[in-house]
Amino acid sequence: MKFSGIISSAAFLLLCLCHQTAFALSPPADTIRLWNGGEVKNGDEVVMYRYLPESPNGIGVIVCPGGSYYWLDVKGEGLEVAEWLASNGFTAFVLLYRTAGFGAFFWHYRLLARGNRHPDMITDGQRALQWVWENADECSVDRDKIGMMGFSAGGHLVMSAACFSSTDFLAMAGISHGADLRPAFVAPIYPVVTMHEPYVHKRSRRGLIGDNRQHSKALIDSLSLERHIPDDCPPVFIVNCKDDPVVDYHNSELLDEALSEKSAPHVYFQYEEGRHGFGVSNVYGTPESRRWKDEFLKWIRSVIPQEKD
Repeated sequence: MKFSGIISSAAFLLLCLCHQTAFALSPPADTIRLWNGGEVKNGDEVVMYRYLPESPNGIGVIVCPGGSYYWLDVKGEGLEVAEWLASNGFTAFVLLYRTAGFGAFFWHYRLLARGNRHPDMITDGQRALQWVWENADECSVDRDKIGMMGFSAGGHLVMSAACFSSTDFLAMAGISHGADLRPAFVAPIYPVVTMHEPYVHKRSRRGLIGDNRQHSKALIDSLSLERHIPDDCPPVFIVNCKDDPVVDYHNSELLDEALSEKSAPHVYFQYEEGRHGFGVSNVYGTPESRRWKDEFLKWIRSVIPQEKD
């Protein structure tokens, strides 16, 4: 690796640690633990933070932060997003799903041990959908209006929930339920989409699949979402920027093309400048890329009826 590449990686990890530190200073009060004890490996890591709006519109949004499937940007792509959604009438849930972790990133121990890897992340996503569906009334949410919003690798996770809703990963974990696991809509923001070269985000692929399986053709094919758009795909809202230095912008183009081929309901906003990781910030990104928030609010009103309309 070139020296500049080492500096870049170190700066990226420092940014992630800063986000985690900022989160630790202001934890939300309403915490939900999705796994009870030993139901799944490392299930104690999985929590969800609930944000209730003053004037609910009946729509629930499960927010999945990004972080290359290794860590989570809890603050910038989680808590701040939930606060913004709640201020606009949505009941928001920030999902802290299982990730590989910093240890797996640095020491590659998953060459020998399993660690956290697929399908743990999608199982946590479905568990969150199940919980919100079963507790919809107390959360002021309509059961048929539960959607997901994800950023970067979290965008891959929420799109996976849409693509693989007919596969009950909860049943594989021994969970019996009657919940609808198909999200009503998904919003992948600057998402990871493909696991194939030349556009793959290699860190996310390794984080998701695991060190000893990251070159498995079967897994690469099965987790490249542009190849698995279902006939009943829910409405999709995509955003990214052409100058994204982290996740190649062609990921979103591949998703847009795949959805179009299936005539799946979706919109795609591609901005020239904004880079990556801007979330709902009024500082990061550009004035152009920050328009996505207004576009989302207009779009969601067109696809999901709201109680206060």
